[in-house]
Amino acid sequence: MQIKRIFSHLLYSRRRLRRAFPPECLTRIEACIREAEAGHSGEIRFAVEASLEGAPLWRNQSARARAIDVFSQLRVWDTEHNNGILIYLLMADHDVEIVADRGVNARVVQEEWEKICREMENHFRSGAFEAGLLAGIHAVASHLRRHYPKAAGHANEIPDRPVIL
Repeated sequence: MQIKRIFSHLLYSRRRLRRAFPPECLTRIEACIREAEAGHSGEIRFAVEASLEGAPLWRNQSARARAIDVFSQLRVWDTEHNNGILIYLLMADHDVEIVADRGVNARVVQEEWEKICREMENHFRSGAFEAGLLAGIHAVASHLRRHYPKAAGHANEIPDRPVIL
């Protein structure tokens, strides 16, 4: 367990998170997800968390492990074609993770998701949270358009509204 990481998480407030993602920003992110999903039958979900608390922090849970937990909790896996994607941001660690369901993972290699995450993190380092996230959503959507074209009668299976944990 790293003391520096613990302090970083203890000091990262929800207030800082709300400054990075105010309500009007969340509305634009939701609209971006809705527009992106108009071009494919995949499902995109965004969740952001200020910091880890309690047991996950003391166990030194990685952002990746937490993203997998959130993927399950938000039921991103619960799609007809196993094509749900979670974009997860852990603010205290400055870490972005993309978790794709098994259908997507069979078609897109992990290195592609990592490349998108690094590009988003570059935006975030300069404080451009919204721009970085919107760019990430578009990049994820380009993969989904390629592998999951829009099907007639496809309904939205997962809410588009961003989740603040």
